[in-house]
Amino acid sequence: MRRASILFAALLFAFAISCVAQASDKDAVRVPLENYIKAHATGDPEFARKAFYTEGNMTFIRDGKFMSETLDSFIKRAFTGKPAADEEKRKEGRRIEAIDVTGNAAVARIVLDYPNVKFVDYMTLLKIDGEWKIVNKSFYAEPKQQPAQKTQ
Repeated sequence: MRRASILFAALLFAFAISCVAQASDKDAVRVPLENYIKAHATGDPEFARKAFYTEGNMTFIRDGKFMSETLDSFIKRAFTGKPAADEEKRKEGRRIEAIDVTGNAAVARIVLDYPNVKFVDYMTLLKIDGEWKIVNKSFYAEPKQQPAQKTQ
């Protein structure tokens, strides 16, 4: 009986430690994701460079065709150092919706809900040399219908 109690306590302790490690890794995974969101908010490529690993790709479908771009090329193209002209309308639309961590790998879903388009980004992250980095990004872009202009 005593042996069973000790075994149960040890298993409970191991489970608790695992949960704490999982929670701290989940918090650590949020760091590059939040840097990615800051890059979109500010246009600052340095936030994007903090978020992404030095190697990796972005993949997506455009006009029905598979497309691929290196993360470095994406950063150079998308983050010009200035926020978007309509940043005031965009700022409330960015959120991390999901994070799933297993060991040194993670996936996350980020939504960028902008006035003209809603992006859903799927990020693959790896813990490299003790630091979480986005190594791949795939996304879906859903254009929004704009209200018809009133004619006078």
